[in-house]
Amino acid sequence: MAKQRGIFKAEGTIDEITFYKSKDGYLIRQKGGVSAERIASDPAFERTRENQKEFARAGSAGKVLRTALRPLLINATDRLLVSRLFTAMMKVVKADATSDRGQRNVLDGELELLEGFEFNEAGKLMQTLFAPFTASIDRVSGALTIEVPSFVPVNMIAAPAEATHYKIVSAGGFIDFTTGTNGITTAETAVSPIGSDASAVVNQNFNAGANNTHPLFLVLGISFYQEVNGKNYSLKNGAFNALSIVKVSGV
Repeated sequence: MAKQRGIFKAEGTIDEITFYKSKDGYLIRQKGGVSAERIASDPAFERTRENQKEFARAGSAGKVLRTALRPLLINATDRLLVSRLFTAMMKVVKADATSDRGQRNVLDGELELLEGFEFNEAGKLMQTLFAPFTASIDRVSGALTIEVPSFVPVNMIAAPAEATHYKIVSAGGFIDFTTGTNGITTAETAVSPIGSDASAVVNQNFNAGANNTHPLFLVLGISFYQEVNGKNYSLKNGAFNALSIVKVSGV
């Protein structure tokens, strides 16, 4: 790898030489590697093609999940979410013990491995909300429920210093990873002060329909606000909001 010297700095490709800018300055490298055509047809790259297919399924499944939960992810995410979720989905795919290599997928894998997945590394649910909660899924009736008993916010919430208020948010329903459609709905409590008065009992219910054949998900989170002149403003654009997958029922 060589550095470009001189007054004019180039970027782009000429024949087999690529000019590009990196943190180390303007560099030059020769194009190389195996061609896409060879990877797609050469028997020596059969394992590579199998891996690519499974990578694609994991990436697609991650996108479907993010789309389904977008109303909550707008306010609770981090910049590495896509790659972290891809890694988690690959674990699900690799847990498929029935399909041939290259054909493994999330539906035949173990979607329950996603339980505990945090969508925001800067604000993890289990390190933010210490109040006990229960998450239950009844696949026969299609009922999904999250319950949080009454708690004292100042004792059971590890809130950012600037936060004065909070609300509990959740989502539940089915996700069809084959078509990309979903039946996810959301729920939230009123915005409440982080004080010494006991909270109301939280009971948030969802219905996926009786005997639903798709994977069912329950997600729980907490959002923070700062009160200024009687109005509540989202704290730092949700940088510390927590959101986690708390229950999954695969197929």
